[in-house]
Amino acid sequence: MRTCFERDRDRILHSTAFRRLAGKTQVFVFPADHQRTRLTHALEVTQVATAVARATNLNVALTEAIALGHDCGHGPGGHASEEAFDLFIPGGYHHAVWGADVVLQSLNLCQETLDGIRNHSWSRPTPATPEGVVVSWADRCAYSAHDLEDAISAGIVSPDDLPTSVARVLGVTRSSQLRSLIGAVVTNISTTGLIGMDSAHGDALAELRAFNYQRIYNRPESLHQGEAVVAVLKALVERFNESPHLVPDYDSTHSDTLTASVTYVAGMTDRFAFDTAVRLLDWPVDRLPQGIVGDVSRP
Repeated sequence: MRTCFERDRDRILHSTAFRRLAGKTQVFVFPADHQRTRLTHALEVTQVATAVARATNLNVALTEAIALGHDCGHGPGGHASEEAFDLFIPGGYHHAVWGADVVLQSLNLCQETLDGIRNHSWSRPTPATPEGVVVSWADRCAYSAHDLEDAISAGIVSPDDLPTSVARVLGVTRSSQLRSLIGAVVTNISTTGLIGMDSAHGDALAELRAFNYQRIYNRPESLHQGEAVVAVLKALVERFNESPHLVPDYDSTHSDTLTASVTYVAGMTDRFAFDTAVRLLDWPVDRLPQGIVGDVSRP
């Protein structure tokens, strides 16, 4: 008999929200063949998290379920979508909360799974389960390493640009960095009973993440791309809010128009959102985010 967490894992894996991650930005809008999408990011986080869970005798199925579903609340165009939707949602839009409480709500997931998804971001409260905490660490480890790899491949940065202290502790390749980080988390759990890592690896991870923010996510080209994403998504939400009959399956007797509009736009893939803007709003093509080398969003 399957456990409830195995059921959660399978329901998320087969959901439309999970499949749509294949068309949503991780770092590059309209990624090239070998660049990450939200879907491949979710799979890499799952690999890192389950490696830790297996080595430390945690619940692997719960870890998988949280990791697979952790980013299902992301809108098109990367983190810029959160800025676009903030204006329309009381208290602001947070992809982790939205994923657990809106996107995956119909799947009837276990509370432990929803808590891990809702609180995987470090800006949120600490997850209630150790599996949820492992996923939050796995997320940071995975995107720090693989976003750097994508940026190197795109020619935005060079391995030689990496701070010496990071290279010394973690190495300069994605494989060496993840091997070091996973090992550090497993060792810390095994020796102290606490989920985390020693100060040397923790400092190196923080420095790698800071390097990525400075050299990748906050580049002028990246910020300009984010502004283009925000403009498109805000315009789409406003249009659907004005004409809710355009929202598929909209029910005026049970749906709040603005929430329904945000839900619809947030569920779109990048390409569908931008194509809809051109078709429905006559949005100028030259004002759309462009899938070219150097156009990036933060993780």
